[in-house]
Amino acid sequence: MARPRRIVLVRHGESEGNADDTVYEREPDHALRLTGTGLRQAEATGERLRAMFKDEGVSVYVSPYRRTHETFRAFGLDPAQVRVREEPRLREQDWGNWQDRDDVKLQKAYRDAYGHFFYRFAQGESGADVYDRVGAFLESLYRSFEAPDHPPNVLLVTHGLTMRLFCMRWFHWSVADFESLSNPGNAETRTLLLGPDGRYSLDRPFQRWRAPEPYGITG
Repeated sequence: MARPRRIVLVRHGESEGNADDTVYEREPDHALRLTGTGLRQAEATGERLRAMFKDEGVSVYVSPYRRTHETFRAFGLDPAQVRVREEPRLREQDWGNWQDRDDVKLQKAYRDAYGHFFYRFAQGESGADVYDRVGAFLESLYRSFEAPDHPPNVLLVTHGLTMRLFCMRWFHWSVADFESLSNPGNAETRTLLLGPDGRYSLDRPFQRWRAPEPYGITG
């Protein structure tokens, strides 16, 4: 199995929704664009990725949202180095279709009280739902490693919650661990590095906003 040396997770650059949450009343979430700031963030991240990958091949999976596609294009990776797939299982958590601003604020307050992993948005998804589809994607990703010509790098261009849930699934973190972590900033990366012992480690942790509060002991 040709396991990659690096699996790089990237959150999209700042979007119109990050800058102004009233836009959700006029535009569907998947159609939101990067702001000028978001484009510059993605370009800066692209410089670091190009320095990391050098001339190595990269298998790229991109969430189907406009802002993630725009983020990937801004990286400026050599098309000869990459093979790109759109991957719907890496999309943002669904909050419902057309969003009422006041209702979303109320539901976010409910989510904060109930828990980000278990709370399901009306007509949308819970964090647990996203965890399940990320797990299904991981099974496909593992199978891709069986190809003898699999490149040494994997790049996932996705969303903050999805990044945290990917790492939760990969490293077998508990729900309490997940609930204690903050999303990365726009265009921030987290990299899973393959060590000499055959195990992956995270290059830097997610910021914690509180200590985990588990219900029991986990291994």
